[in-house]
Amino acid sequence: MAVVFVHGVPDTPYMWSPLTTALGLTEQEYLAPALPGFGNPVPKGFAATKEAYTDWLIGQIEPYAQASGGQVDIMGHDWGALLTLRVASLRPDLIRSFVVANALIDPEYSGHSAAKMWATPVLGEVSMFAWQFLNVEKGLADAGMPPEIAAHDAGCFNGEMRRAILKLYRSAAGLNFRGAWVDDLVNLPEKGLILWGENDPFVGMDVADRFTARWGCPLHVMKDTGHWGIIERPEESAEQIKTFWQTL
Repeated sequence: MAVVFVHGVPDTPYMWSPLTTALGLTEQEYLAPALPGFGNPVPKGFAATKEAYTDWLIGQIEPYAQASGGQVDIMGHDWGALLTLRVASLRPDLIRSFVVANALIDPEYSGHSAAKMWATPVLGEVSMFAWQFLNVEKGLADAGMPPEIAAHDAGCFNGEMRRAILKLYRSAAGLNFRGAWVDDLVNLPEKGLILWGENDPFVGMDVADRFTARWGCPLHVMKDTGHWGIIERPEESAEQIKTFWQTL
């Protein structure tokens, strides 16, 4: 089996630990790259835009897919879900199936309050400066991230990550997707699954409902979970994913 896990913001690949364990995957069966700036260094000259991250991710997947028989099953959460959909739209030849959680490319969604703030020059910098004095670990845990993951990822929330976040959100005008990112969804592979934390404070259920209605992907809602529902309830998520994989 060849699976690619793509984390979001402000996460690192460590976030996938509960789910990979629940899925029973060995380290040889999956790839979980750290996006540049998110637990690993930003390469010199890397623009940290949504296009740059897309190209970088394709560069990670291509050799892994080739070594694994040509295609992979890809899974993304938050910004990782957005990048997963973009990669699958551009390179469906690399993707056998996709699973995405709590973020979708939706032209009717304009972004949560933090996304809009980070996309605004000066205001975004002030926000990131203030974060240095906040208890990031508590903030992530209060938003639903499992405590162990929150502790780890908060420790990676350094200046490099903060700068990468600002550049990424500004490249997407907050979280406003138009043009090719929306239009190219017609190229998505046929097999896809949406998992959704019911009480996500950042992205509402209406986004998931619109996407599933438009593209016909099955949707599983995890009751009484938030933005990180996919790892708040790893056993429930794994059951849904395994059942989905059996249809491939």
